[in-house]
Amino acid sequence: MNALAGVIFHFIGGFASGSFYVPYKRVKSWSWESMWILGGLFSWILVPPLAAWVTIPDFMEIIHEAGMGVVGFTYLFGLLWGIGGLTYGLGVRYLGVSLGSSVMLGLSMVFGSLMPAVYYFFNRAEGKHGIDYFFTTNAGIAVMVGLLVCIIGVYLCGRAGVLKEKSLSSLSVEAKSGYNFGIGIVVAIVSGILSACFNYGIEAGKPMADMANMLWKEANPGQGEFLFQNNVSYVVILWGGFTTNFIWCAYLLLKNRSYKNYANSNAPLSKNVLLCALAGTTWYLQFFFYGMGESRLGNGASSWILHMAFIILISNAWGVLLKEWKGVNKSTYTAIIAGIVTIILSICIVGFAKTLE
Repeated sequence: MNALAGVIFHFIGGFASGSFYVPYKRVKSWSWESMWILGGLFSWILVPPLAAWVTIPDFMEIIHEAGMGVVGFTYLFGLLWGIGGLTYGLGVRYLGVSLGSSVMLGLSMVFGSLMPAVYYFFNRAEGKHGIDYFFTTNAGIAVMVGLLVCIIGVYLCGRAGVLKEKSLSSLSVEAKSGYNFGIGIVVAIVSGILSACFNYGIEAGKPMADMANMLWKEANPGQGEFLFQNNVSYVVILWGGFTTNFIWCAYLLLKNRSYKNYANSNAPLSKNVLLCALAGTTWYLQFFFYGMGESRLGNGASSWILHMAFIILISNAWGVLLKEWKGVNKSTYTAIIAGIVTIILSICIVGFAKTLE
């Protein structure tokens, strides 16, 4: 039951992440930086401490007692992840929801799931798997198979993107608006690698999560692991993410004078603010449910792979529903559907791996 619950929680988190950009696409007469930083206030500053306070009333005391080393490294990885999150928005802008999310999250999935295992191979820790686990146990091998299948799915989605570019070359300028494969793929690679730093931040902040887990267990004996233990770590990670994004967006707001968007009488101010708030809050919910999923699966690599796979799946589904593939030929459409089906298969394999432990 723990495995099934974990998969369900990761699906909800993946749905939230794969869907968060949809409200942004409805924002009118605002620049990218205007809507991104406003949504980010909800994603990184307002909602995380609220969620932590509701689930862990003494979360600030836990952060204070964790020490500068734990908090510092957690913040640092959040800072680096912030660059990945920042360029994620640009990647979606240039490549679209489907292709952009597939490339960036595929890279994040690989780096985020395997690099911590490499670290724990040389620095053994209780409850943590080294990289050898994935080659010497049935459950670990199943996880690796699922990862490889998901990579194939990501490749198929990427292949669909290349075919899409060729199809769009014969369409009108309006149909190609914002799509730039050359710039987009470079941005996507940077974003994918740095986005994995969020998982490193979770690992760095584990002492804070362990403290929240211990306090909860003392108050609730015999009820298993605390579902919301990671909420305290998210507060610090997202401080780092906010720092990076705020600096860049503030620069763009001043450079482009796009801060004037907020006073634009022709823009639907209230509607835009609500859409940005919805997007930002939806974005945060991915990690709220990710923490719940990880507490049930008990395996960082499996959790990260499932999380990324669900996001890729939902992002591509949104791409189809939003008609980002409208006008492409049959082979291109077949490629994106094949990618989605392959990713669904990888999710099943990784979920099954938990039953082999």
